[in-house]
Amino acid sequence: MAKKSLTEAASAELKSSFDINKFKKKKGLSTSSKYKEQQWIPLSQAFQDTTSLPGIPMGHVVLLRGHSDTGKTTAMIEAAVSAQKRQILPVFIITEMKWNWEHARQMGLEVNDVVDKDTGEVVDYEGNFLYADRDTLNTIEDVAVFIMDLLNEQDKGNLPYDLLFLWDSIGSIPCELSVKSNKNNNEWNAGAMSTQFGNNVNQAIVRSRKEIKKYTNTLVCINKVWTSKPASPMGQPKMENKGGMTMWYDATLIVTFGNVSNSGTSKIKAIKDGKQVEFAKRVNLQIDKNHVNGITTRGRIVMTPHGFINDDDKALKTYKADHSTDWAAQLGGSEFDIIEESDTSPTIMFEQEPQ
Repeated sequence: MAKKSLTEAASAELKSSFDINKFKKKKGLSTSSKYKEQQWIPLSQAFQDTTSLPGIPMGHVVLLRGHSDTGKTTAMIEAAVSAQKRQILPVFIITEMKWNWEHARQMGLEVNDVVDKDTGEVVDYEGNFLYADRDTLNTIEDVAVFIMDLLNEQDKGNLPYDLLFLWDSIGSIPCELSVKSNKNNNEWNAGAMSTQFGNNVNQAIVRSRKEIKKYTNTLVCINKVWTSKPASPMGQPKMENKGGMTMWYDATLIVTFGNVSNSGTSKIKAIKDGKQVEFAKRVNLQIDKNHVNGITTRGRIVMTPHGFINDDDKALKTYKADHSTDWAAQLGGSEFDIIEESDTSPTIMFEQEPQ
């Protein structure tokens, strides 16, 4: 039997007395490898039934994407309402400026009017939430700084809440370079998303899942989309995210509402004597990416001004019974017809990449 070399003998001796735990401690690797148990911010029962998911996973980056008026904001507000009930602080980042406080209140968000004592006019809204919009957030960099500032205040103990950031929406504001040059360049905007979110904000969000972190923070973004030209003559158009692919790569859950080339919704209306009230829309819903528990599903769901309901006759009849009195006031009577009208918006064969 061949003798061991001096090098082999020395290596064996070192290994026999080596303590892996001491090495980890010396290199600062002995802690922070454990993650918290996964928790969820529940969405409506209809969303849960359609997707087989509880709702929004805490400590993750989540994208809600699709064409206009397909249910993205409904899902976002459902998340905010659920968060308030669980003492999680919703942080609204409204850069598209289509926000409606009455709609949010209708869905159950706790909002208080701030009234001018002299005029009786509602001058503001307050409650257990934070809100910022284009008055202070004009660029992608502004949004990133705003989020990181709140996380810093949280670390200092000045903001003692789990935070749910709700951004509506990616693709609605340019980067600083686009603003300064007076040219909205998509490549610059995508670069800013990569630098500010891919290399910074998104990492801070997912690090909050570590057990050593006192609070768990979640980022839910509505992502505006565009439709790209087919890659080949026999190919199909694709839904693309505005602002580049950074958020697609970093998100652990992506929910797509509607169809690739149009909204794909069906309007459900109450009609009487030529008057009509659109009270719901049926829309396709699909889980495109799920790195939380791997479940990917697709189905149809019905969105209403009060949130999602299941796409079945029983749910529609219940919703009609609960709200028909309100519609009667607008239609002039309690006897009316319910009809469904398919989406009439034009099909987008393809678009040029937005500049």
